[in-house]
Amino acid sequence: MQIVTDSGYDLSPQQIGDFKLNALPLKLSLSGITYRSGIDIQKEEFYKLLETTDDMPITSTPSPGEFLELYQQVAAKDPDILSIHISSGLSGTYNSAVTAANQMTGANITIVDTKSLSIEMGWQVEAAIRAVQAGWRLEKILSLLTQVRERSEVVFTLPDLSYLIHGGRISHLKGLLASLLGIKPLIGVDKTDGKYYDRGKARTFKRAVEAIPAYIAGKLKEGTPLRTQIGHAGNPEGAEQLHAEMEKLFPCQWEPDCSISPVLGAHTGRGLVGVAFMPLDKMPALP
Repeated sequence: MQIVTDSGYDLSPQQIGDFKLNALPLKLSLSGITYRSGIDIQKEEFYKLLETTDDMPITSTPSPGEFLELYQQVAAKDPDILSIHISSGLSGTYNSAVTAANQMTGANITIVDTKSLSIEMGWQVEAAIRAVQAGWRLEKILSLLTQVRERSEVVFTLPDLSYLIHGGRISHLKGLLASLLGIKPLIGVDKTDGKYYDRGKARTFKRAVEAIPAYIAGKLKEGTPLRTQIGHAGNPEGAEQLHAEMEKLFPCQWEPDCSISPVLGAHTGRGLVGVAFMPLDKMPALP
């Protein structure tokens, strides 16, 4: 079985290892130039580029034709394909994959809507990699991905909402648009519709970072052992602050930090910091 995904996920190189992922790059355009995220432009280069322009990036959804071409290439090696994608509530990528799969012949394609993105999506990709390497059957792998999706969560904050507003991604943050000035939101992704929702607010970015573990403590008992991984948009200092704040309230099993992919950073701008988390006692056994 082979895995197809898109560049809406984030994982450390250690978590991917030497597994061959077939990732269709999502695209972004900035200052009249179109880039394939992670191929034509890398993370550090992208965040530096944002500092030199007043233009706003624009992202585009891959076409069914692009997916069909990739599926044909992958199926030539192995007709069993597990296709894992960024939330259908935040991108049209999943729908393009479904359209392409319906047009494909000679392959067995199973498509998964992760209902998330970035590291939380990455955890589902990671689980699939390990299960495929272990030779698990499809039904068992899908059950594992469901468990990871239902038991994990991501919450993040960012210093500048203008990128999210420009990208049209925050229409579901009820009550936030009416009080944008000076507000630093906490944002999460709902497991039902896979869209962004307001998880809290703070008056400064520093206080918003401090509010992330407090939000988690409102859902889980303080002191609950957690699996945790931090993602940031060119903001290692903010990541370090979040590390320290998390460890005040929780014993954490840390995975390596990730700088989030350019196509995701196009909707947040530089500075975002967030954490994916899952109680260790709820974590399904990975092969």
